[in-house]
Amino acid sequence: MGICMKGIVFNLLEEVVSQHHGVDMWDTLLEDAKLTGIYTSLGSYPDGDMHALVMAAAQRLSLEPNAVLRWFGQQAMPILAQRYPIFFAAHTSTRPFLMSLNHIIHPEVKKIYAGAEVPIFDFQHDPDGSLLMGYHSARHLCALAQGFAEGAASYYHETLVIDELNCMHRGDSKCLFHIQFQQQV
Repeated sequence: MGICMKGIVFNLLEEVVSQHHGVDMWDTLLEDAKLTGIYTSLGSYPDGDMHALVMAAAQRLSLEPNAVLRWFGQQAMPILAQRYPIFFAAHTSTRPFLMSLNHIIHPEVKKIYAGAEVPIFDFQHDPDGSLLMGYHSARHLCALAQGFAEGAASYYHETLVIDELNCMHRGDSKCLFHIQFQQQV
């Protein structure tokens, strides 16, 4: 059957697209992707459905697919903060929030959404205050991970300067992001 994504991700994409481009755009994307759009938050759906929706959005919005994923991650984060405030309230800045992904947030996601396949992150602190964040997932959605990180930074009134040093799309074993944190003024 291949890798399946939880419906909550599709629900978030629908909400983000509808908020920014209208409900009609969501219906258009579904039509372009030849999908029904019936996604329940607890259901599991083929990753190919997400790929088809991202490709349809890229075509309609005149963006690269990775730009669509990054935008989606950025825009979905405020919705997630509203729905799951406990994950955000425990931190005062982006760095500790990101550091909580593997041992706090993703275990809770797996409890709520049984069978969820989450990415694995690794972290290394740089003496200059920056962070190296490794991302590994069979889905290769590093642009979405970057967008989520940027959306979290916005929540904490910070800006991230991100440089992707390695990428699975270029044949690397994992994606590696060099992240610098800046307070917004």
